[in-house]
Amino acid sequence: MSQGWRARFKPDWYLVLILLMAAAAAIAPARGDVAVWLGWLTKAAIAMVFFLHGARLSREAVIGGLTHWRLHVLVLAATFALFPLLTLGLTALPAWITPPELAAGLIFLGCLPSTIQSSIAFVSVARGNVPAAVASASASNLLGVFLTPLLVGIFLQAQGGVSASSFWAIVSQLLVPFVAGQALRPWIGDWVRARHAVLSKLDRGSILLVVYTAFSGAVVAGVWNQLSALDLVRLLAICLVLLAAVLAATAMAARALGFSKADEIAIVFCGSKKSLASGAPMAAAIFPPAVAGVALIPLMIFHQVQLMACAAIAQRYARRPDTDGQSG
Repeated sequence: MSQGWRARFKPDWYLVLILLMAAAAAIAPARGDVAVWLGWLTKAAIAMVFFLHGARLSREAVIGGLTHWRLHVLVLAATFALFPLLTLGLTALPAWITPPELAAGLIFLGCLPSTIQSSIAFVSVARGNVPAAVASASASNLLGVFLTPLLVGIFLQAQGGVSASSFWAIVSQLLVPFVAGQALRPWIGDWVRARHAVLSKLDRGSILLVVYTAFSGAVVAGVWNQLSALDLVRLLAICLVLLAAVLAATAMAARALGFSKADEIAIVFCGSKKSLASGAPMAAAIFPPAVAGVALIPLMIFHQVQLMACAAIAQRYARRPDTDGQSG
């Protein structure tokens, strides 16, 4: 019992490190020449992250899963249509509900792709359709490289949230490295996969650097003075409502369309996630430093909420009677 309790409430140490980097930026933000140097280092790190994603992301898994196209269409619709529309609606609420300073971050959150590792892990725990989850999560991340900047630009252009110069940053820091990684995958794909543990640490280290740089820019620009503790409490409530709405919508849609329980699980978990691993470097590439730090706040809160809620939901799915039909 004691071991089960400790396992259930085991802290996410990587999230703790991310929070510590944000705290370090609040206490000792990068300024002057150090900030300039870190800015260039961050751009190089972002390019490397997306190059490795391109070299590592399995096109075979995506192509192999396309035969189950109804499931993938539903997941992608939840990720790139339902989510953005919901977050756009949330930003239209009165300021006492949705703080205007966090509007850009909420829209950015809604436009992000799904996670890969946690989506597949939860589907596996819940005894769902794992091959479909692999295909959908991979397709979401593949399309997200193109769709996320496009959707963010469409939804924020009227608010001035994305400048014209962001286009080159997106192309040079995200698309070019990603396409280069995909092009070189036949030659370096095996090498990258064989060093997954080392390169995973490089990925995570890059994201920590992005978080510190982005939050430093926000601190130096005085953005944090615009946010209160009450704003963060309201944001937590918004994230809880947003996640509950998407979880309910995906589950009901899967049942209404006649999917099996295993397919429903893949749809629910892949369609309700947002990727911190992709979101952190994308925020740094799309937004100026002062905006990027605040834009990451909704994502960081939603990321933790989704992990905790989906862990409980996966356990509940896993306890169901073993009477599922075949997925199709």
